[in-house]
Amino acid sequence: MARKQILLNAFNMNCVGHINHGLWTHPRDRSADYRKLSYWTELAQLLERGLFDGLFLADIVGVYDVYQGNVDLTLKESIQLPVNDPLLLVSAMAGVTRHLGFGLTANLSYDAPYLFARRMSTLDHLTDGRVGWNIVTGYLESAARAMGLAQQVEHDRRYDQADEYLEVLYKLWEGSWEEGAVVNDRQRRIYAQADKVHKVRHQGEFFNVEGYHLCEPSPQRTPVLFQAGASARGLRFAGEHAECVFISGNNKAATRAQVDKVRAAAQAAGRDPHAVKVFMGISVIVAPTEAEARAKHAEYLAHASAEAGVAHFASSTGIDFSRFGLDEPIPYVKTNAIESATSKLKDNSLTRRQLLEQHALGGRYILLVGSPTRVADELLSWVDETGLDGFNLTRIVTPESYADFIDLVVPELQARGAYKTAYAEGTLRRKLFGAGDRLPAGHKGAAFSVGANSFAKERAALPDFPRGGPSARSASEFAPTK
Repeated sequence: MARKQILLNAFNMNCVGHINHGLWTHPRDRSADYRKLSYWTELAQLLERGLFDGLFLADIVGVYDVYQGNVDLTLKESIQLPVNDPLLLVSAMAGVTRHLGFGLTANLSYDAPYLFARRMSTLDHLTDGRVGWNIVTGYLESAARAMGLAQQVEHDRRYDQADEYLEVLYKLWEGSWEEGAVVNDRQRRIYAQADKVHKVRHQGEFFNVEGYHLCEPSPQRTPVLFQAGASARGLRFAGEHAECVFISGNNKAATRAQVDKVRAAAQAAGRDPHAVKVFMGISVIVAPTEAEARAKHAEYLAHASAEAGVAHFASSTGIDFSRFGLDEPIPYVKTNAIESATSKLKDNSLTRRQLLEQHALGGRYILLVGSPTRVADELLSWVDETGLDGFNLTRIVTPESYADFIDLVVPELQARGAYKTAYAEGTLRRKLFGAGDRLPAGHKGAAFSVGANSFAKERAALPDFPRGGPSARSASEFAPTK
């Protein structure tokens, strides 16, 4: 039987310090060049040489100001500050690659859906359909204050808003322009046919939108949808919307449970449970021999900042760990930050000393250290024992971490039949799922497609597209064409 093919994203961010904090001080690290376009175009070319499926770009709005109640350490160690916009990098990287996908994090809480829809469609056009969107609702109180709010919207309420935000986007991406609307007929002087372009009218609890999508249909229409929520509400959201889910594993048993929950959520939403690809964040230090890998690990540890890692984790939980003694148990406190992060404190009695030990390399992701054979063994073990589809590979020293993996681990995985030897043609969605370019029929967003429903011209007279999709109160608007 053919072995499951591992999917692989490079995990990065448009900043100096991303996950493994302090490594910007390493003499071979180039992360401080993040402001230069060449840094990103060269990285994209490197990743395409390694046949990576995508470059997954994280992002935050706001700053990490929970630890010690200020941003002093955040600025000193550049803990995701300064941070630049990830979307503006994509056109340049797409211009020097042909296959590499781009997973872009964008916070929907502070961005109007009408304009966001245009930005993503524009990138989908310019990349020939190689973009995905990592859907986040935010978790930093500093972001809420910076955006003019007294405090952040409550956790589950943010997902209620996200559900409606996605509905608006589906209507714009899938339902505003019919297939064949654009004819580009110079002789008849018709670029687009008016009877095939439809106004979206949405009146909901959070958004009121009336207008035409500003872009003609892009190769994927809806970008590949990524999501990382692990709370009960986040999992329900993922089950309905996500095509790829990013998780953070602690051990194989817990990761297996997380993967099973993701697939169960998809099934509960009426989808094929294996229609969702699950990725886990992982860090790898590899060298030709075990001894060289251990020596490199020790070298990296000398530059890492465990305290910076704990400061990052403090903002993820909303708890200032600096208030506790080194060996004082940190109590679980329900906050409005990342629920899955605070649950780690609920499930384990941790001290600040233990957190510092966990963040020895500046981050908390699973770390693999060893020869190419050992690393490949471990990666395949994680896939086989947990049901994972792939990994988001963090940078430790950049671009060295990626180059080492490409030169040493990729050939080992290929030799075992566990990693592709060439890219498939087509869009990011087609590459990841081996099917079509557009949302599959069982996905919630596909119900808003012009081709899936009757979108007669007289619908323009309707007051709005009701919330809730085809099952909403004016279901006749979405009745199947007979």
